[in-house]
Amino acid sequence: MGFGPDLWLWPTARAAPPAVLRLLRFSALDLARWDACVAASPGAPPYAQAWWLRATAGRWAAVVELGPAGEYRSLLPLPTKWRPWGRVAYQPLFTQQLGLVLTAESAYLQLADYLVVANKFVSYLYQQLPPAVLPLPPLPPGFAAAERLTYHLSLGPAVAALRQAYAADYRRRLRRNTELHDPLIVSESKDLDELIQLFLTYRGSEHTGLRPRHYAPLRRLYAAALARGVAELRQVRDPATSALLAGALFVRHMGGVVYLFAAASPAGRAAGAPLLLVDEALARHAGQPGQVFDFEGGSRPAIGRFFANFGARPVAYPTLTFTVNTWFPTWMRP
Repeated sequence: MGFGPDLWLWPTARAAPPAVLRLLRFSALDLARWDACVAASPGAPPYAQAWWLRATAGRWAAVVELGPAGEYRSLLPLPTKWRPWGRVAYQPLFTQQLGLVLTAESAYLQLADYLVVANKFVSYLYQQLPPAVLPLPPLPPGFAAAERLTYHLSLGPAVAALRQAYAADYRRRLRRNTELHDPLIVSESKDLDELIQLFLTYRGSEHTGLRPRHYAPLRRLYAAALARGVAELRQVRDPATSALLAGALFVRHMGGVVYLFAAASPAGRAAGAPLLLVDEALARHAGQPGQVFDFEGGSRPAIGRFFANFGARPVAYPTLTFTVNTWFPTWMRP
């Protein structure tokens, strides 16, 4: 394809700015410069941090804008795998969005510039981008876009104001729980495996397509987040039996909180345990202007309604796909 073992330069048609776009393989990436670029990018998704990608993707390539001193001015992460039909860029599990990370020093501002480099490196690409890139600019030939939904809730108001925006039924259920002789209580947990097992028991691979082995990245991600002091694992147990009714993993970042993973038993859902988990998380993080609680999902109507009942608003984010025609039969692709 015309690139060396670790570095490939793609020339652009316009006059060269004082920076260049390069395709860097993982062995050529400077992760300290990577994190500095992400930290300098307003609204960069937390999933673009090097520690997050190390947990979920392991290794990845990227289209990087290099400044004169070798600093990273912008980047487009490209987690990749080899398949019989070539190299594919994929969306890692437990990584809702990636996409273009820009800073104030970026000379290349158009997503298409980065995609032109990427589509010479991979034969297939699937990537979910942050909401901030909408509306999408014109894309290079071969790329297609679609939209998915997540739900966001501003953490700026105080907790009383947040709760006032809940659906009336949610406020009533929270009040009734406090009036019980043995109310359900949200407590801290350290056992992610117990939560994963709860999810597998009551959701299983038939709903998600994921097997038990697919949760290894989530375990690595939790360990990495815990080591950085940004993981919040919470649980609700039956006060009589101590059985786990529901649990959730939240991850803090510069821009707010991500509702990363959750599970509940039928008894837990009937008792309103998921409602308690979200309410407790919102109460802990309320009153932080500029911070956002990302429910990380909502394309499915039932889940979207659950999030909307907290006063969250739907936010669209785009997905990109790209496929080149190869000799490999289309029907054999995933």
